[in-house]
Amino acid sequence: MTSPHPSGEQPLIRLDDVIKRYGQGDSAFTALNHVSVSINKGESVAIIGKSGAGKSTFMHLTALLDTPTSGSITLNGTNTTKLSASQLAKVRNDTFGFVFQQFFLITNGSVLDNVALPLTIAGVNRRRRERRAMNALKLLGLDNKAHNKASDLSGGQKQRVVIARALINEPDVIFADEPTGNLDSATGQVVEDTLFSLHRDRGITLVIVTHDPDLAAKCDRQITIADGRVASDERKAL
Repeated sequence: MTSPHPSGEQPLIRLDDVIKRYGQGDSAFTALNHVSVSINKGESVAIIGKSGAGKSTFMHLTALLDTPTSGSITLNGTNTTKLSASQLAKVRNDTFGFVFQQFFLITNGSVLDNVALPLTIAGVNRRRRERRAMNALKLLGLDNKAHNKASDLSGGQKQRVVIARALINEPDVIFADEPTGNLDSATGQVVEDTLFSLHRDRGITLVIVTHDPDLAAKCDRQITIADGRVASDERKAL
């Protein structure tokens, strides 16, 4: 059953009866099994569950990084399963920001160039993308590191660079996969505070995959995935 929409508005993202299978024949594995979930604009949602439960598959499908075997994924009322690969790439680049546990930074590239990468892919001219990258770095308190190599940064600084890169296209949604998993507790707290302040101040929708119950508890809503199904979907009491 699709989760309710408290606002009564059209959900930002909706999964309807989504199945995702990998492999063929006897070796086929069902990673997600008849999942129907809606995510509303401005929510913060934690995706929780044991390893292998289907959390990452859920996020990859919801973020349009993968396509379902069957079922539909709707973004702002558009059925994304009908879009071409190039259309999906444009939607991802324009609408989503990504923060992963593995930083996926070009280590020998400058911090500025790493942050500007989505704009480079989008074909934005150099002056404009550098200006926007500097603005994002200032927001994260890293403008003084703009011309350093990414390899020169600490783990916490790298994750803040990743958040700056996620912000460069002014996304509607930030997907974060174990965003504090490689960080010590103090640095992880800084990253958490940054994500939730962006959610609060800019109205960015947060979808966070995490094993951390304290981080999950800070979200408006917790969706538990077990054996490829939604085992529970709980919102904080108002």
